[in-house]
Amino acid sequence: MGENFKVIFAHRTERDLKNIVHYISKHAGSEIAERFGIQLVEKALTLNTFPKRGRVVPEVGEPFREIIFRSFVYRLSGDLVEVIRFWHAARGVPQIDSDEFGSQA
Repeated sequence: MGENFKVIFAHRTERDLKNIVHYISKHAGSEIAERFGIQLVEKALTLNTFPKRGRVVPEVGEPFREIIFRSFVYRLSGDLVEVIRFWHAARGVPQIDSDEFGSQA
């Protein structure tokens, strides 16, 4: 039916995810934090079927896109969806390294 894209994660997303889960765990408990972390990764993985659904990141422009709910930043590169950061908008604009996937893509 539709085109499938491969979703890959930058090394930095692991650190982002650990920080998010740790923060939520301190404030809401470990079960809620773990569930949130899993949902965040699962949401990112759904980009394999419709990767252009995220909005263009206004601060940096194309090719970077973001999903606002349970926020993360990603970009399209051919048939790859490269998840660059897990980030909450209240933290401001994330640092984005455009060469994050230089050896993976």
